[in-house]
Amino acid sequence: MPTIFQALVLGLLQGLAEFLPISSSAHLALAPWLFHWPDPGLSFDVALHFGTLIAVIWYFRGEWMSLLRAAWQIVNTRKIVTVEQKRVAFLIVATIPGGIFGLLLEKKAETAFRNPALIACALILLGILLWAADRFVRADRPLTNMTWRDAILIGIAQVFALIPGVSRSGSTITAGRALGLDRNGAAAFSFLLSMPIIAAAVILKGPHLIRESGLSLPLLVGVLASAISGWLAISVLLKYVSRHSYGVFALYRVALGVVVLAIYFARGG
Repeated sequence: MPTIFQALVLGLLQGLAEFLPISSSAHLALAPWLFHWPDPGLSFDVALHFGTLIAVIWYFRGEWMSLLRAAWQIVNTRKIVTVEQKRVAFLIVATIPGGIFGLLLEKKAETAFRNPALIACALILLGILLWAADRFVRADRPLTNMTWRDAILIGIAQVFALIPGVSRSGSTITAGRALGLDRNGAAAFSFLLSMPIIAAAVILKGPHLIRESGLSLPLLVGVLASAISGWLAISVLLKYVSRHSYGVFALYRVALGVVVLAIYFARGG
């Protein structure tokens, strides 16, 4: 279990990087490696996701209420007609690939995928793809014009986020932009899509961590920091991309990846 200070730092990183397209898993894996802290492991990382789960539920609480009503209507009428009903269906479809591959590749995500060199390469590659999709693809469709094809492809893109450095929000936002969604629409769907996958991870891993370590003060500090910084990240990003491109995040990803590779090779791998 990390110290209170380490948990605070990791919680802040989790909240900010979960919703900014810069990879929370990369930052959580790299911070202990860079600062020579003990690696708290994937279970602690998942516990911090509880904070971001609170953030996304609270920020979009009005949207979630509309989606719950739409889901109930689908059950009763067995029809998908309204925009809200379609969005419920799209979220379900887009969640399936990540859920399946998350279970299949769970062990890899805990071990081999946390290699700093792999994380750095993933940061750089996805940074370039994010910049290219945002810069060169004509993407001006609002979220209300989303299609089944969009949902399926964005769901497949989310699978690659199992590799730290790719970024769940980064991969889904990049896919959304490449498919023609406008910046706000791509971000909003990415944030909504995070809820079921994060909730599933917390439900599966949370009890194990609590049995193993209990509800310690560092854990509670980390979750609280994650919730607050996650809410701020959602708010800031949605306002920022309404007027600016994703270029600054792409540049950050590439720069961080280059720095990590330099440190990795300077340390002898």
